[in-house]
Amino acid sequence: MVRGRARRGGPWLREAAAARGCSARFRDAPGCSGIPPLAPAAGSGRAPGPVTAHVTARMAAVAGGRRAGRARRRGRGKKEENDEEEEGEGGPGIEAVLRRLREARDDLLSSGFWAASAGAVRAPLGAEPPARCVCYGLGRFGRCPIARYQLAFLLLLLDELRVPPARCALFDPAFSAREAAALRELGLCLLPENEEGKHGIEGAATLFYMVHCGKALYNNLLWSNWSPAALSKLVIIGNSFRGIEERLLSRILQRDYSYIAKVLKGVEEVALPSHPRYLDTFNDTSVHWFPLDKLQELSPEVWDFVEEPMYQDCEDLEIIRKGEEAPAKS
Repeated sequence: MVRGRARRGGPWLREAAAARGCSARFRDAPGCSGIPPLAPAAGSGRAPGPVTAHVTARMAAVAGGRRAGRARRRGRGKKEENDEEEEGEGGPGIEAVLRRLREARDDLLSSGFWAASAGAVRAPLGAEPPARCVCYGLGRFGRCPIARYQLAFLLLLLDELRVPPARCALFDPAFSAREAAALRELGLCLLPENEEGKHGIEGAATLFYMVHCGKALYNNLLWSNWSPAALSKLVIIGNSFRGIEERLLSRILQRDYSYIAKVLKGVEEVALPSHPRYLDTFNDTSVHWFPLDKLQELSPEVWDFVEEPMYQDCEDLEIIRKGEEAPAKS
C-alpha cells in the first residue's frame, strides 16, 4: 500500500476488558484460529503479555525446527541449498524475520521510546478499550527497518492493551509470501482482501494502526463508520489529521477527503513523542479518538451526507485500489 508522508504522533492506552470472541470477519481471515490466553502486559512489571509470550514461543519453535531440519540434512550428507537466513528475492527467511523483529522490539524498550509512548497513549480513552485491532499499510517489514520497527511497536501495543494476536488483522498488498507466513507464525490474522480501508467496526471498540498510510485510507475508514456511535468506538494511530489539514489546500481537503475535513472538530489527537532514533519511523504519527460529546456537538447536516468516496478528481491517491495489487513474491 502506498504510504503517505508523516510528522509526529500521539498517546492513549488502557488495559482491555475480558476476552471476547473474534468477529465473523476475523474468524474468516486466514491464520485466525484460536485466541491465546490473556496475560499481563510486557514491560509493566508483570508477566509477559499474550503477544510477547507468543512471539518468544513461536521464534523458539521455528528456530528449533529449522536447526533440526538442517541437522538431518547434514546427517544425510546433503549440501544445504537454501539457508533461511539468506536474502532471496522475497527477503530474509521467516527465522531471520522473527529474530530481527525481536531485536527491534528490544530496541524500542531499551531506548525508552516505548515507555514514553505508552505513557502518552494511556491518556485519551475514557470509553471502553479496544477489543480488537486492524493494521493497514505496514509495508515490507522483512526488508525495511522502518516497517519492522512499526510492527514491533504494534506488538508492544497489543500487549499493553491485552489484545490477543488472533484479534489483530493486517493487510498490505506489498506483503511477500514469507512476510505473510511470518505474521501467521506470530498468531496474527491476515485480511483476505483489499478493503481500501472500508472496514466497519460492527459495534466493537477497535484500534486501527495505520502509520504513514495514504489520506484516502483514513477517509474511507471514517466513511465506513460515519455515525457518532461508531466513531466514538474508534481509535486511529496514524498520520496527524491536523497535519493533513495544514498541508492540504482547503478546497482539496473538502473535495477529496471530505470525511477527514468534517470530523476535524470532533476528533482529539496527541502526537507520539519525538525520538532521534525513530524520526523517520514515527514522524507525523498521532493517536486519534472521537469523544461522543464532541461528535454530538457537530451540526446534524454533517451526518446526513454519506456518499461513498470515489476520488475521480484526485491526482495523488496514495493507495492501491482493489484489483490493482501485484502478485505477492515468495
